[in-house]
Amino acid sequence: MNIVFLDASTTDRGDLDWSALAAEGNLALHPLSHAEEILTRVVQADVVISNKAPVTPAVIDAAPNLKLVVSAATGVNQIDLHACRARNVAVANVAGYSTPSVAQHCFALLLEIATKVGLHASRIRTDWPASPCFTRLDHPLFDLEGKTLGIVGLGAIGRRVAEIARAMGMEVVALARDSRKDDGGIPRLLEDEFLAACDVISLHCPLTPETHHYLNAGRLGRMKSGAIVINTGRGALIDEPALAAALRSGHIAAAGLDVLSIEPPPADHPLLAADLETVVITPHTAWTTVEARRRLLDGIVENIRAFKAGIARNRIV
Repeated sequence: MNIVFLDASTTDRGDLDWSALAAEGNLALHPLSHAEEILTRVVQADVVISNKAPVTPAVIDAAPNLKLVVSAATGVNQIDLHACRARNVAVANVAGYSTPSVAQHCFALLLEIATKVGLHASRIRTDWPASPCFTRLDHPLFDLEGKTLGIVGLGAIGRRVAEIARAMGMEVVALARDSRKDDGGIPRLLEDEFLAACDVISLHCPLTPETHHYLNAGRLGRMKSGAIVINTGRGALIDEPALAAALRSGHIAAAGLDVLSIEPPPADHPLLAADLETVVITPHTAWTTVEARRRLLDGIVENIRAFKAGIARNRIV
C-alpha cells in the first residue's frame, strides 16, 4: 500500500519513530502540503493521512486508488466525508490520545491566571531585585479551592478535568442539555443556573453548528461577574470580539485559550490586542506532549492495520 502523510510536521518535531507506520506500506512523509501540491502527492495513494491538510472532492478524484483516509486527530473537519462516502473511501480518526495532555494544559492555563507563575518568572531578573521588601504584590493571586468550575462537554477530557478540579478542592458542575440531573456524581445544571453559578467555565465540547459561538455576548453577559473562561476545545466555540469586549469591561476577569478561530491568527486578531493583559494564549499546544503524539501515531498505525484486516476501527465513514 502507498501511504501518504500530507502534513507530518504537524505531529513530529524529530522525536517520533516512524518505523511501525513505514512497515505498513510505502510511506511518503511530507512536512506540509500546500493546496497545489496535494493533488500530485495523492495520485498513487492507497491511504492518505492528514492532520489539517484539506481532503476535498478534488483530492479524492485525483487519487483513483484511494481506499482509506486517516485523520491524524480526533476531528475530521478537514475531510469531505460526503465525497468519501460517494467514492466508498473509508475514513478513520484517532480518539483519546490527547486526554491527559489537554486536561493538564487546561489547568496550566487556569493556574497561570490564578498564580501568575509565568508572568512573575518572566520578570524575575528585574522585578525582584528592585523590590522594596522580600516579596512582590504586583498582581492579585487567588485560590482555586472553593471555586466552582463549570464544564461544557462532559466527555473523556471534560471528566478528566473534573477529576483534577476536585483534587484541587473545586466544586464541579456541568452544563445540562435538557434537564437538571446528576451525571456520575457531577451535577448538570440548566443553562441560566450554570452560567450564573460558575467562577470558571471550561469548554470541552465538539464544534458543531449548535455549539458555534456558544459563548456569545448574551451568554457571556449572563455569566457571573468576574468569571474566567478556559478554552482548549475549538476557537469558534467563542465569539471572540464579544469575549474581548467582556474582558475590557471587566465582566469577564480573565481567559485562558489554547485555540483561536483562525490558526495561526492574524496579527490584528481581537484577542491579541496589547491592552488585553488578562488573556493567556498558547498556540494550540495542549495536545502536543511527546506522549500524546506517540499515542496519536500508534493510533494511526492501528487504524491502518485494522483496515487491512477488514476491521472497522475508529471509523467515521
